[in-house]
Amino acid sequence: MSQSDQPGQPGTPDPQLPQHSPPPSAPQYGTPEQGQFTAPPAEPPKKKGKGKFIAAGCGCLALLAIGIAGCTAVVAMNGDDETDASAETTAVSEEGTEETTEEVTEEQAAEEDQPTEEEVTEEEAAEEDVPSDYASALTQAQSYSDTMYMSEQGIFDQLTSEYGGQFSDEAAQYAIENVDADWNANALASAESYSDTLHMSQAGIFDQLTSEYGEQFTEEQAQYAVDTIDADWNANALAKAKEYQETMAMSPDAIHEQLTSEYGEQFTQEQADYAIENLDS
Repeated sequence: MSQSDQPGQPGTPDPQLPQHSPPPSAPQYGTPEQGQFTAPPAEPPKKKGKGKFIAAGCGCLALLAIGIAGCTAVVAMNGDDETDASAETTAVSEEGTEETTEEVTEEQAAEEDQPTEEEVTEEEAAEEDVPSDYASALTQAQSYSDTMYMSEQGIFDQLTSEYGGQFSDEAAQYAIENVDADWNANALASAESYSDTLHMSQAGIFDQLTSEYGEQFTEEQAQYAVDTIDADWNANALAKAKEYQETMAMSPDAIHEQLTSEYGEQFTQEQADYAIENLDS
């Protein structure tokens, strides 16, 4: 065995053992003259201004807190304003509701006062059921009453006369029953016309109103007329006396007799005396 083949000899590597690289040389310090100079490692830089950063952070937090407080106050004020606005809106809404309710109530009342469709239909049907000649008779009857102040019987006779309306008795009767007339008022109007234009006496007017050849009012209607009329019977007697004197040249005695005759003017004795005494005045 050679010396190199013996294990455990110093300076000879054992091929059976793992080989390791030598550790890196530690840095050497010294002077340049020694040829081993290496610059020492630099110290880490010191953190400068750390206190300033902390102070700045605190200031930001303070500003943030102030901002949050201000926003809270604004939100609270806006909340109060919205509450007031909501209350006003609610009040206006309630007033509007009350007004609307009143309007609806008035409209309902107006609708209730109006005739229903059934009522209108019934009225139209009733009008449609009236024959045309009946409607015409009623129109003429209303005209006779309003313009000539005729009596109920006088209108009937005029409607059915062959020289008048020539309506049937049924059409004339329908007209009399439906005409809008005040027979007492008509009798009074006729009496006033006889007094003002013909200067008739009270008894003469009554007879003319009730005569079957005259106005044909009832006795009650004629009596109402002569009792209500505003007439001066003495003045009527004098006007009639002058008419006889001027148109017929009658003597005072003849005039007096004509004024008091039951077949003549039917003035009273006193009214006739007044007329003769004032005939030449």
